Amino acid sequence: MRPRLLVTTGPLRDSTIPLPDGEATLGRDPTNAVAVVDPSVSRKHCLLRREEDGRFQIKDLDSRNGTLVNGLAVKEQWLHHGDEIATGDSIFLFLVEEEERVPVTRVEFDDNHTAAETKVIHPKEVLYLQPDRLLKELPATSEVARNLGALLKISRVVHAIRDLEELQAQLLDLIFEVVPASRGAILLAEGGAQEFNSLYARTRQAGQAQLVRVSRTIACQVMKDDVAILGVDVPACDKLRDVESLAVSEVRSLMCVPLSVFQRVIGCIYLDSTNASSRFTEDHLQLLAAIAGISAIALDNARRQQWLEQENQRLTAEIRQEQSLIGEGDRMREIYQFLAKVAPSDSTVLIEGESGTGKELAARSLHRNSGRSNKPFVAINCAAIPETLLESDLFGHERGSFTGASTQKKGRLEVADGGVVFLDEIGELAPALQVKLLRVLQEREFERVGGTHPIKVDIRLIAATNRDLNEAVKAGDFRQDLYYRLAVVRLTMPALREHKEDIPMLTRHFVQKYAKRCKVKPKPVSREAMAALVNYEWPGNVRELENAMERALVMGSPEQVLLEDLPESLLEQPPAAEITEGNYHASVKELKKQLILNAVEQTRGNYMEAAAMLGVHANYLHRLIRNLGLKDVLNEKLREGSRNPPRARLSGGAA
Repeated sequence: MRPRLLVTTGPLRDSTIPLPDGEATLGRDPTNAVAVVDPSVSRKHCLLRREEDGRFQIKDLDSRNGTLVNGLAVKEQWLHHGDEIATGDSIFLFLVEEEERVPVTRVEFDDNHTAAETKVIHPKEVLYLQPDRLLKELPATSEVARNLGALLKISRVVHAIRDLEELQAQLLDLIFEVVPASRGAILLAEGGAQEFNSLYARTRQAGQAQLVRVSRTIACQVMKDDVAILGVDVPACDKLRDVESLAVSEVRSLMCVPLSVFQRVIGCIYLDSTNASSRFTEDHLQLLAAIAGISAIALDNARRQQWLEQENQRLTAEIRQEQSLIGEGDRMREIYQFLAKVAPSDSTVLIEGESGTGKELAARSLHRNSGRSNKPFVAINCAAIPETLLESDLFGHERGSFTGASTQKKGRLEVADGGVVFLDEIGELAPALQVKLLRVLQEREFERVGGTHPIKVDIRLIAATNRDLNEAVKAGDFRQDLYYRLAVVRLTMPALREHKEDIPMLTRHFVQKYAKRCKVKPKPVSREAMAALVNYEWPGNVRELENAMERALVMGSPEQVLLEDLPESLLEQPPAAEITEGNYHASVKELKKQLILNAVEQTRGNYMEAAAMLGVHANYLHRLIRNLGLKDVLNEKLREGSRNPPRARLSGGAA
């Protein structure tokens, strides 16, 4: 007996730790018999104790995350061979018995021996892969030989064709060679249902477009009972002669066999004959059932691949629609022309613009219309990932390079090899990482954290920022050499207020998008609401408009998007000249103005005190003043107040 712990997960992974006689503690502290460098493990996590009879007991030492044995939290429990112990992110296998060793059969090459005679057969000469030649080798009268040759030919064909329609056509043609059928059909259903979602039919005469009538009664029975049906003489069969479709088509013989994949019926093969002299036999049924057994998996795989390709095209089109820039104004047309010109090159592009203007959409458009479109597009937000993790995320790390690095990890740059790396908020990149990124741009190589060997990558880099990097360079916050490397080609995305003519189109797009996503009915936007949308300055740009339309669609009026369904910041704007503002909104706006004027006047221009008096944040008060157009009015009132200061009141009686 050799008690031990086999580590399957965690910092000590793939190591075996022998357990001593007596007691052994496990924990994060180095003084433990089993020391695990893992922050999720307590300093003294659990105790393993060997009793005099040789049995082992485990006891949790009031650990922070608990001790689990075979998935259950325990305080104290006896251990058995094969029990799984989990502490934090580490998993140990408790072993006592000796593992049975399987003899290893070795392979050894003999370079000295040469065979006296060697027969070489090329793939084209393999007899059992050439059905036509096999038939010549066997007696011409052998029906078994003919059927075997047909099965071999079908087996070879069905596993070499991926297109579903082509596969079905080839399969029926091969069946017609060995079965005297006039017509045939392959019917496929989904999930064992008896409603067929794929129908393919052919007649023996190639090139003839004819209607092939299939008995639904027969097909459904085959699918339901998973049985093969043979009708040798349909007019003479009590069960079949009353089937209307068979009588109309003058069917004399029919066969129908199920297509089964892993005990699941996915469809059937249907054959019939209108020639009274060419009746099907039981041998034909046996052969067709064998053909169905050979081809069922190939048909199922071809159908699934067809569905996957169609679904991939649908999703790709949907994603492209969601990730496409929208607008027809002059500014947006300039952007489209720029992107079309720059996309085919591999030049580094710096996209500038305010938050919410669509910088990432522009980057995706460059990728989609470039020669790298079928390669990865890897987006990294430099401001969203802590500096301590960003280096590892970008460049990857080697095993053991820092605490917790239990395995080797590829970085985002390595994952994007051949494609595009999009670095959003590049202005927030730490100085140390700016140096490393500069090397990537210059040499197209880097080293993983803790690595010693350079890794070459073929990437195109697109960066984006809402900061003025030129000013950041002057302030010493951004490296000048990196800026020049990034700004090989520069693009500035326009703010929404600079192309307001696109707001109606964007609004309709977001209504359709979120109606589908939120499972609600698309609603038209009222004239007053659209005027307010166009009249607003949009400090948050397209992203703010998108959020506003999602909220209006979900929370607003049921029939159409009304003015009151829009965010309050839009309602505070002066109405467009051609729109008459409703009494309610006009009254609310006037009340807001009067409250603000009174508060600022009472505090003699102290906006902090005025905000406190109104119970709002000072920033919100400034926004209200700006949106309601009160700045000039307040300045005038404050100037009047300074010219006419209030008289001091005297206390006490007259002198």
